[in-house]
Amino acid sequence: MKLVDEFRDPALARRCAESIARAVTRPWRIMEVCGGQTHSIVRFGIDQLLPDAVTLIHGPGCPVCVTPLEMIDRAIAVAERPGVTLCSFGDMLRVPGSRSDLFGAKSRGADVRVVYSPLDALAVARENPERQVVFFAVGFETTAPAIAMCAHLALREGAKNFSLLVSHVLVPPALLAILSDPEARVDAFLAAGHVCTVMGLDEYRPIAAQYRVPIVATGFEPLDLLQGILMCIEQLESGRHEVENQYARSVAQHGNAEARRMVESVFEVVPRKWRGIGEIPESGLGLRAEYHSLDAERRFELGDTHAEEPTECHSGRILRGVEKPADCPAFGTRCTPEHPLGATMVSSEGACAAYFAYRRPGA
Repeated sequence: MKLVDEFRDPALARRCAESIARAVTRPWRIMEVCGGQTHSIVRFGIDQLLPDAVTLIHGPGCPVCVTPLEMIDRAIAVAERPGVTLCSFGDMLRVPGSRSDLFGAKSRGADVRVVYSPLDALAVARENPERQVVFFAVGFETTAPAIAMCAHLALREGAKNFSLLVSHVLVPPALLAILSDPEARVDAFLAAGHVCTVMGLDEYRPIAAQYRVPIVATGFEPLDLLQGILMCIEQLESGRHEVENQYARSVAQHGNAEARRMVESVFEVVPRKWRGIGEIPESGLGLRAEYHSLDAERRFELGDTHAEEPTECHSGRILRGVEKPADCPAFGTRCTPEHPLGATMVSSEGACAAYFAYRRPGA
């Protein structure tokens, strides 16, 4: 089906859903790996258009949600130091750490500021040379180029009062972790179109070949998602396991070469702990040696910390695709956006937040 400019056309959506129903002959489980896609699926009822044989599973596609407790605790510890200003994307402020969140730190007098770009944080550092300004660098490959550019500029300018608390994560290693998880059965993936816009498709080909799973780079509008699902189903039904590109209007085969070069010049691949999942090898980005002067963990000698997830929170199982939000006994009762147990309830890309907004009774 050729997509047109109107990606929310109900008639086209129905026709695409009918094509999926005609193609399916057995049960299949497809995971979308993007919180933005999850919100579109739940908001527009895309999963409810599909035949019962097709199950959509929500994956660890929310970088805020997978930021570990320890990193939230470190951000709070830095923010509460005298003379420090912590800048962050707004989603991070209500994510609970082991004892508090950044909003709590702000209410106790810490200078915590919401910014819309890492360059805004660098501007704060320029305007306040007497303060140490720390940017909480969180995200997938999509935000990494802008943060790498910010680090490059800060080093070039010799910004002595600016540093980065880095918690970047990478998508392909997370797919490998899910495929190796005996509890998480996934037959195909919808890859996040914005990540692929930066990184391209090449990293997904070995995964598709090794685990014999179709991977389709997909956009975020309803028809993008329905067509991506149809492309997965057609592969599964024919026994193929290839990497395909539904989001060709944005994704090039090898991604954005300039953005990739910038990321690779500033960051190196490191192990990274994922909230609710655990440490995944080669799944994060850390500052290269020449940028260690901008590393907030080194500057403030934060060291290793350890924090336990609250046992009542099922966000780890939700992020691994083992459960859906409504399967958690605390969902919508003891866990709400006002009083969250985990990040999946407060992030704008969290699966629990999507279900609370669109699927809970009375929503």
